[in-house]
Amino acid sequence: MNSQGDVRSGPSTPVREPYGTRGRAEAHVRTSAQARRSVRRALTSGTAAVSAQVDDVLLVASELVTNAQRHAGGVTGFALAVGRDSVTVSVSDSSPRTPRYTLSPDLRPGGFGWPIVLHLCREVTVDVGPGGKTVRAVVAVNR
Repeated sequence: MNSQGDVRSGPSTPVREPYGTRGRAEAHVRTSAQARRSVRRALTSGTAAVSAQVDDVLLVASELVTNAQRHAGGVTGFALAVGRDSVTVSVSDSSPRTPRYTLSPDLRPGGFGWPIVLHLCREVTVDVGPGGKTVRAVVAVNR
């Protein structure tokens, strides 16, 4: 549990708001498709961002959720914070292991998502706390 309390989805599935976020928690996000829908909703509800930048936010959200699914047992929290010149995507999972930046020398599938996230974002932080971690990625947008 964090200092901001718990967010619950459904009758028995606990979901915590990502550590250190003050954005809109999306308790229902568990898959990359749900993350992309959430991003589209958030970015179309206000002033539209540049199309390529929307694509960047969609890709970052999808990669972070996919990484949580593949490497950390699934998503336990998802939040978006839409600011004047940035969108922050926060994804929590139950693993305390931080992402590693490694590329396979023999070009095996996988291992490219984290470098893509690092390339597209203005800032990326990983906060480890009780029960897991939150990856917070800030994508610059022109609105």
